[in-house]
Amino acid sequence: MSMGEKKRAADLVAERLYEAGCRHAFGMPGGEVLTLVDALERAGIEFVLCKHENAAAFMAEGVHHVTGAPGILVATVGPGAMNGVNAIANAHQDRVPLIVLTGCVDPDEALTYTHQVLDHRKVFEEITKATFTLTAQGADTIADKALTVALEGRWGPVLIDVPISVADTQVAVTRRRRRAASPVVPSGADLEIARAWLSEARKPVMVVGLDVLQEGSAQKVQAFAEAHEIPVLTTYKAKGVLPEDHPLALGGAGLSPKADQVLIPFLQEADLILCVGYDPIEMRIGWREIWNPATQRVIDIHAEPNHHYMHQASLSFIAHCGASLEVIGQGVAAQETWGQGGLAAVKSALAEAFPRDEDWGATAIIDEARKVLPPETIATTDSGAHRILLSQVWQCPSPKTLLQSSALCTMGVAVPLAMGAKYADPTRPVVSFSGDAGFLMVAGELSTAKEMGLNTIFVVFVDRSLALIELKQRQRQMRNTGVDFDHHDFAAIGRAFGGYGHTVTSRAELRTALEAALTADTFTVIAAEIDRKAYDGKI
Repeated sequence: MSMGEKKRAADLVAERLYEAGCRHAFGMPGGEVLTLVDALERAGIEFVLCKHENAAAFMAEGVHHVTGAPGILVATVGPGAMNGVNAIANAHQDRVPLIVLTGCVDPDEALTYTHQVLDHRKVFEEITKATFTLTAQGADTIADKALTVALEGRWGPVLIDVPISVADTQVAVTRRRRRAASPVVPSGADLEIARAWLSEARKPVMVVGLDVLQEGSAQKVQAFAEAHEIPVLTTYKAKGVLPEDHPLALGGAGLSPKADQVLIPFLQEADLILCVGYDPIEMRIGWREIWNPATQRVIDIHAEPNHHYMHQASLSFIAHCGASLEVIGQGVAAQETWGQGGLAAVKSALAEAFPRDEDWGATAIIDEARKVLPPETIATTDSGAHRILLSQVWQCPSPKTLLQSSALCTMGVAVPLAMGAKYADPTRPVVSFSGDAGFLMVAGELSTAKEMGLNTIFVVFVDRSLALIELKQRQRQMRNTGVDFDHHDFAAIGRAFGGYGHTVTSRAELRTALEAALTADTFTVIAAEIDRKAYDGKI
């Protein structure tokens, strides 16, 4: 680099994002972001044209889950930015590092010009970790700040609003980088208390959450659990932190009332509860204060202070989860835990609550797909009744192999999440599971799937109803209103966009369709037709 070299401010932002590992950006351009798109491409970050900014942000999230790098959403001024609000709110609650690049009208012009003009930063303040307006001389600094904020503590989205003229301004090349903080681990008297409690525990349980995924500490969690014979249950976004066929794995908790009827009494019997990276934003109302730190020993290892008050703990460490487990376990001998049959009984009760042997129905679809698709398959799921069932029946051999909206629980995520994951790793099988209503929300993105040229598999549960809401409506003895809709030919929708389409009504037909989809030269839509009320008694 020669002395005094200059580049566009947009180039400095793009180069910093490339340095952070970003290789893909998603969105729909307008005139206000053309310089940004050009800068991203020049830096080596491919821009993917999507059909809606909300889906584009979920595709960016899907890439993040595979690569670990922040996702990038590009949206133009006004309506383009507003289209992304739902997915950005999801990134905020689901702890997804998403860099949102929006174009805006120059401040001086906005004084006397109002067409499509609104204050993006005010709109996004509540649903991002930080917002910035790019300045020409501060472009590199702002880009570095945005990344460090997005990736520190609990991850989340950050907005960079880019005035049109600033993006094109030639500025001197600078490089300002903040050094990442070293991991913090417990020490002193509280560490000795934690070690003593671990050595004395005969009925310990670990509740593992999203912070562990952000750290990449799954192997350390498994090593600690095995060394001290501690059963592990996870939040449903942390499924697979311990392989779910492991003898100590109890699967995901907090989504299915049927599962919670087994798991909550088990937790309440524990004499030591280790909350490891447990972020209760994923959990439902029944998980408020389900243990009592006055009568149960509870150790909380987490990334941020407890301002949620969903639970309290006897000991609290704001520290690195994996490193903390290592120091707590040092010098503590393994003990026999849970006695004869204690853990086996709860695992047996979970298996009985979710039988997999039905001839056809929602469970059969999930069970058959799990049997046919390779272990390394990434699955995504939309919100709805099928997700509750899937989170119990679908076994994850490793983390981030079942992607979903777990905190905001928004609809329309499964299809674009799967597309992003497949885009990041075309060699890996990826399947999305959607209800028919959620699929219709984003059906237009099948055109993007075709343009990507990737053989993503889209399974649709076709029951012509908002099944979870219809079930709640019946449970409250209300009239059937606003939850049912007509039957549609989803296989034909897939074919109309240039993919393959199959309608299936049996395990055998589903198996054949999945096997064909795995080697297809483009995407496949599989419409799995099931009866209405198919989820009654199952979730």
